[in-house]
Amino acid sequence: MTSTAPVLARTKKIALIAHDHRKRDLVEWARFNRGTLAKHKLFATGTTGRVLEEELGLTVERLMSGPIGGDQQIGAMIAEGAIDFLIFFWDPLEAQPHDPDVKALLRLAVVWNIPAACNRSTADYMISSPLMDADYERQVPDYQGYLKRPIPAAEVPPRPEPPPAGGGKNS
Repeated sequence: MTSTAPVLARTKKIALIAHDHRKRDLVEWARFNRGTLAKHKLFATGTTGRVLEEELGLTVERLMSGPIGGDQQIGAMIAEGAIDFLIFFWDPLEAQPHDPDVKALLRLAVVWNIPAACNRSTADYMISSPLMDADYERQVPDYQGYLKRPIPAAEVPPRPEPPPAGGGKNS
């Protein structure tokens, strides 16, 4: 599969998400990295965005709350190229009613090869990378071949013959 190389500009579009039991962790991390985050465009799901705006005093474009569509909104933005970077502190010990959305979001981050951190250590490594403040050519698979692949025709059973006019044998 060939690939394309869209350029991530110096100003990154960063999605910030945290499950309820991980919000404190994300806020502490974001407070520590406020100076770096201030150089970028920030997006977040509902409650996380509100908390980050209050704590950091930065503008955060808020989407819906994760369980009611926010995770899917972020996923769509990743697929459209509108998110460059994902910080998602999810709770591995708590079942979520929207677990399929969480899995889909993480899958899209991999499909579109965007940097993604699911814990504080990885987020620290990513945000402190020299690539954070530079243009970066991200390798993305070219999915045109996949989209243009031949699809075998579905086998449709033949239609049954309609009954003869007049109701059948004895008419």
